[in-house]
Amino acid sequence: MSSVAIKTSEIFERNYNAPTKIVVNQGGTRSGKTYSLLQLIIVLALSDKGKVFTIVRKSLPSLKMTAMRDFIEILTNMNLYDEKYHNKSEHIYRLNGNIIEFVSLDQPQKKRGARRHYLFCNEANELTWEDFFQLLVRTTDKIYIDYNPSDDFHWIYDRLLTRDDVTFIKSTYLDNPFLDNSIVEEIERLQSTDEDYWRIYGLGERGQSKATIFTFMEEEIPEQAKFLSYGMDFGFTNDPTTLVGVYHHDNNIFAKELLYETNLTNRDISEKLKALGIDRRAEIFADSAEPKSIEELYRMGWNIKPTKKGADSINAGIDMLKRYKLHITGANFVKEMRNYKWVEDKNGKLLNKPIDAFNHAIDALRYATYNKIRSEERRVGKECRNRMTRND
Repeated sequence: MSSVAIKTSEIFERNYNAPTKIVVNQGGTRSGKTYSLLQLIIVLALSDKGKVFTIVRKSLPSLKMTAMRDFIEILTNMNLYDEKYHNKSEHIYRLNGNIIEFVSLDQPQKKRGARRHYLFCNEANELTWEDFFQLLVRTTDKIYIDYNPSDDFHWIYDRLLTRDDVTFIKSTYLDNPFLDNSIVEEIERLQSTDEDYWRIYGLGERGQSKATIFTFMEEEIPEQAKFLSYGMDFGFTNDPTTLVGVYHHDNNIFAKELLYETNLTNRDISEKLKALGIDRRAEIFADSAEPKSIEELYRMGWNIKPTKKGADSINAGIDMLKRYKLHITGANFVKEMRNYKWVEDKNGKLLNKPIDAFNHAIDALRYATYNKIRSEERRVGKECRNRMTRND
């Protein structure tokens, strides 16, 4: 290790001494895992030359507000920061003959970039398995990831922690010796105010809020999945217009965010559909509360139809979707799935009513699936009844 003085935590030491290529850090809020891993990247860079270190997060704004800011703070505290080595436009810092690059995955080509020696995936639960796999196969020496365990179902658990070349490190706020007492008290207050948050963000344990409606995986659409239909929800000023492509295989529904944008006229929507390469023959199910928009898009040549709504159609659609394993792709879509919850009354009791928020892509998913799957279920049921009648 370098002789430069640095105050570290036990999390730093456990990661530094981890014997495997992949090191997974699961931790509650303020456990210091991200800060410790950035310290480790700097120490490793001071101990070697000619290496490429890549620090990744899903979006650039999040990367700037967290890892990049902490990285500069650590270098400054170590009296190592020198602006002449910092290429701010390319988000690259050169340290001791090494390249330390900060990369966001908000553009598909970025995850298929050049190879590297070391990789740190910050908040890895924001990434899809495809994101991570493309980074994995281009990293030669060591991979570190960290995340808060707010998703009960995730590729980290199913595809990563099942490997034998992985070290798993769990941490909580108690592993961070540098926290102010006021912050510790605030975190510990969760024990009496929010059991779910305390379990996930206090104790660092796997799970999600009981109020969260859907469980899902972030996963790309496999080749064997069959196209079902598109779903569209209209918006304009504050709410986005959304388009979701839905595929079906066995007991799995795969849904991909294709459009999520505000201030679109119907003419704009038509142009977006053209740019996306949507087949004009493909069925698009849209909100029946917007007959004018549906009619205009139909006259522009799109096979768009109003979704059929019955009594309590929102809950009926939710109930139907919950019978399937859901696989979701798209940053806005994933954000909705994580935040779409049942309403709670003033006593914290869950009501059988979803919140009217984080539901634009989800509504499009309901429109696409409810009509098609309900029709298919009715067809299968009718065939079964007919066979039973013939057998009688």
